[in-house]
Amino acid sequence: MNDSFKTFEHAQQVAVELAVQFGPKLLVALLILVTGYYVGRWVGRMTDSMLVRLNLDEALRQLLVRMVRLLVLGLFLIMALQNLGVQLLPLIAGLGVAGAGVALAMQGVLGNLAAGLTIIFTRPFHVGEYISIVGEEGTVEEIRLFNTVLSHPDRSRVVIPNRRIVGEILHNFGTLRQLDVTVGVAYDTDLDLALAAIREVLAAHPHILDEPAPVIRVLALGESRISIAIQPWTHVEHFYTASSDVTRTVLETFRTRGIRIPFPQHDVRLLNPA
Repeated sequence: MNDSFKTFEHAQQVAVELAVQFGPKLLVALLILVTGYYVGRWVGRMTDSMLVRLNLDEALRQLLVRMVRLLVLGLFLIMALQNLGVQLLPLIAGLGVAGAGVALAMQGVLGNLAAGLTIIFTRPFHVGEYISIVGEEGTVEEIRLFNTVLSHPDRSRVVIPNRRIVGEILHNFGTLRQLDVTVGVAYDTDLDLALAAIREVLAAHPHILDEPAPVIRVLALGESRISIAIQPWTHVEHFYTASSDVTRTVLETFRTRGIRIPFPQHDVRLLNPA
């Protein structure tokens, strides 16, 4: 019983000595880290406001702000460790060895990181543009370090790992898309009248752009009709609505003006009828 009491008393004495020796240093180190956190946020806000004036891309701006915050916090962390009396050289060597092992275990993640940096600095697309890549398409919603988020037309979100983007063929529509509507008219139709009706429909639609100018052309001569291609431009967010509206309005206008859209027809001749 006495031995247990002496052991407890010795442990209590050691704890008090450690608290007296390292307590103030630990408290100062915590204060340094807290100060570093708030200084990093302040420097980050200042950096962000400066980069906004330089009209940098949003994804690149966010990356630079994060790097500045981490750099400031890293400097304060070094100050905190030095205050505690930690030898930094052996610590850095140990972190280097551990980092090599982590890098081997996280090749996919690091590949996404490297690809994300490539996308941010080369900027093959920007937030708000409509792209098609690796069998997926949508409006770029976010460009992150490890993945890119697309907003799909069906209101879902597509998350693509960045390493799947770099090196692939990318179709960047930008912020505009071209409609591709085809309508057929009968061979006895006055083409000038039909083309004028189509131009009126496009000019009256609020989401069809004047620039670039709409493309309206005779596309092909089919078996029973003349095909006319209607290819105006609209903003990405209006693409599906405008496509539906133009198709419906052209149909109604043709009906009103007596322009006939023929059905497929086949002439059948009977040879040697019974």
